[in-house]
Amino acid sequence: MTGFLLRAVIAAFGLWLATYWIDGFRIDDSTTLLVAAVLLGVVNAIVRPIAVVLTFPITLFTLGLFLLVVNAGMVALVAWMLPGFRIDGFWTALLGALVVGLTGWIGSGFIGSRGVERMGRR
Repeated sequence: MTGFLLRAVIAAFGLWLATYWIDGFRIDDSTTLLVAAVLLGVVNAIVRPIAVVLTFPITLFTLGLFLLVVNAGMVALVAWMLPGFRIDGFWTALLGALVVGLTGWIGSGFIGSRGVERMGRR
């Protein structure tokens, strides 16, 4: 549970950065930001694996680049489900997914793959 919460905080930071860096990527308030981060974690845990399996042939054909489209779809799905979170289009979702993904990747480097290794618990 600690790992999930840490990843949600990292995702919230990534979403916050995306709102400042990307035009057309808007989150109304801090509560919506936190709910979006948790919802993105749930969507990435449940929906994304199914989407990755279903799009495996095109992902293989594009040498993995289609995973960026899948990630953009996950961010867009969260924006569609959550009032107060708006994305203007596909390219905005793609850039937002890149920012959130890079933030998560860097955050995972600090906290470890399970979310608790670097915090003293093994």
